[in-house]
Amino acid sequence: MLSLVRTRLLQSGHRPLSPGSRAGLGAALTLLVIVSAVELADGRRAHYIAILMTVPLLAAALASWRVVLGVGAVATLTGVGFALVDPKMLLVTSVNVVGVALATGLAVAVASVRQRQAEQIGELTKLASVAQQAVLRPLGPQVGTLSVAGRYISSTATAEIGGDLYEAIDTPYGVRMIIGDVRGKGLDAVRLASIVLGSYRHVAYERADLRAVVADLDRAVARNVGDEDFVTAALVEERGGTLTIVNCGHPPPLLLRRGAVIPLEPPAPAPPLGFMPVVRPRVERLEPGDRLLLFTDGLGEARRDGEFFPTADRAWRLLGHGTVADGLASLETALVEWVHGRLDDDIALVLMEYAGTPTGVASAVPSWEVGAAES
Repeated sequence: MLSLVRTRLLQSGHRPLSPGSRAGLGAALTLLVIVSAVELADGRRAHYIAILMTVPLLAAALASWRVVLGVGAVATLTGVGFALVDPKMLLVTSVNVVGVALATGLAVAVASVRQRQAEQIGELTKLASVAQQAVLRPLGPQVGTLSVAGRYISSTATAEIGGDLYEAIDTPYGVRMIIGDVRGKGLDAVRLASIVLGSYRHVAYERADLRAVVADLDRAVARNVGDEDFVTAALVEERGGTLTIVNCGHPPPLLLRRGAVIPLEPPAPAPPLGFMPVVRPRVERLEPGDRLLLFTDGLGEARRDGEFFPTADRAWRLLGHGTVADGLASLETALVEWVHGRLDDDIALVLMEYAGTPTGVASAVPSWEVGAAES
């Protein structure tokens, strides 16, 4: 009979049971079988019907309300069967059977509320995913002449969105990229990240000088944050093989060249956006095959047993092979393995590769020299 009920429960819906429903159904039916076996072994007297109340309640912890209703009905019918064969059916036996039916109704109500809450959480998770896709648009695989890939690693399995941000766009002044980290977490951090990215996507096309881009972003942040809020950021421009970097309190990018890993520290420190940073550009001449890793401080803070992830030591082995997307996938795998799947902060990663200036294309001066070149 139990196998028939289980088959009907599985066939009653158009969709297969969820893992939670299967687990709840399996646990409840196992308990039902155990109680029935003990009752049968004890003889014709019904002593254990009351224990059947726990069967639908156990299913309610994991299964959908329909599964709980089916399991509860089986438990109630089983109790009725044991009560009918009892030669001295007492009032307490009848009360126990009624208790199983009432427990089934309560369990169905609990499962219904839990399922509705789970569906609401699922909808919110989908909305968060859509919001993240709107804030952090997919990168690459090609932006201008560069191969580019981006990756967002959330510190929690249930949250896919935070205050880390990145973007790469092809502008009249070359390929420009930004990576940043908003102080704080939650919806306020997401809101500020969207403001920074929205401003950047506009001014990156309008301003010839990266320092002017920084000034515009700083004003956008200052208008929308409190006195203690800020955004660290690094802005990168590739123009004709010349790499220009300005840094506003952010971890320096790593240049991967011929097996070496070179941190591109700024010429002088500058505060984050929101604190009126005065930046000095760092300029590097790229070589074909160079790769550049931009990252947020969650990567530098990832640790296990007090030991930080050796990013600089392992960067070339992890990032120097395959496509840039392959490199980021390898880095994420190694990082998650290092911390045993437990990260303290979200991490944004951008990896780009310079293949060289196409033949016949004149090398252009970086944006911060445009004004000087024209005068």
